[in-house]
Amino acid sequence: MSGERCGTPDCMRGITKIIRRWIGLAGALGCCLAAGTAGAQDESGFQAFLGTLRTQAEARGITRATLDSVLPGLTFNARVIELDRAQPGANPNAPIPDFEPYRARHVDSARINRGRQVYLAQRSRLARIEQETGVPESIMVAIWGHETNYGDVTGNFDLPRALASLAYEGRRRDLFSGEFLAVLEMMDRGVPREQLKGSWAGATGNPQFLPSIYLRLARDGDGDGKADIWTSDADTLASIANYFVNAGWRAGEPWGLAVSVPGNLDRAAVRNRTTAPRCARVFERHSAWRTMAEWRAMGIVPLNRSWPADRIQATLLEPDGPGKPGYLLTSNYRVILDYNCSNFYALSVGLLADAVDH
Repeated sequence: MSGERCGTPDCMRGITKIIRRWIGLAGALGCCLAAGTAGAQDESGFQAFLGTLRTQAEARGITRATLDSVLPGLTFNARVIELDRAQPGANPNAPIPDFEPYRARHVDSARINRGRQVYLAQRSRLARIEQETGVPESIMVAIWGHETNYGDVTGNFDLPRALASLAYEGRRRDLFSGEFLAVLEMMDRGVPREQLKGSWAGATGNPQFLPSIYLRLARDGDGDGKADIWTSDADTLASIANYFVNAGWRAGEPWGLAVSVPGNLDRAAVRNRTTAPRCARVFERHSAWRTMAEWRAMGIVPLNRSWPADRIQATLLEPDGPGKPGYLLTSNYRVILDYNCSNFYALSVGLLADAVDH
């Protein structure tokens, strides 16, 4: 102010603006420095954590060649942590949405038509696998379609980097450390590193198997000595069927059926009074078990198919509430839930299978 004292209101306002501007700049600089420091700490901590993973891998018998080819080049992937923390399951108190909008997106005409094309193109192979395993052809196709749109969308995250980052984050360290070690074992078994791409959570290939599932259940369906769930249709379908056999699929029983539920059904009389040991929020929406004959006696009416055998037991699920279509769901539905513990997922797989098969 050329040596003059700032006594006017305009002058004071000018000084206040300058001070606020400097405070803002200092704060922004501080945030940037803090973010940069946090990022550096994450990377530094991640690199130290890789030493722990190496020790675990050596104890598991992973070869030094695999370890030396993977660990030195790994860096922390903050993006997978963001995606993990943004999952709907992170908030168990969130309201449950309606099923119909989900069904419209996942059992749409494009996925049905493509599924029918795959079904026809793979008939001889599908028929052979169904004869060997009892898993319906349409269920295999529906899983493939629902998981990756028949192989079109399999994910492009580097699995070792994603899994190591998730293990380092620590929220589910045991799970992701185990999957990281499993992906190293896949490499020891001959799976090329460049093949190991998938979802941010570590699912890979056409059926989106986690590495530990691949090691246990992936199968060679074309006789070439490899379980190639990335490029072999035969291996993909054989592996999906083997998963379902392992999870307890019962040959000859449907997964369920859409039904009309009478308005006067006494829902309290068939309320489920047990708590599931896993995925409790999924199963708490189901009724108690009753036979198909018992459901028929209560006035339930199938919408698109005839009644299955009277002896088959099922639970009732009304995903959109009373007055909307309900579903009678058998033990085979629980097998689909074993693949992905979500009622919306399992219902969509069953409905897509039915549509593909007609």
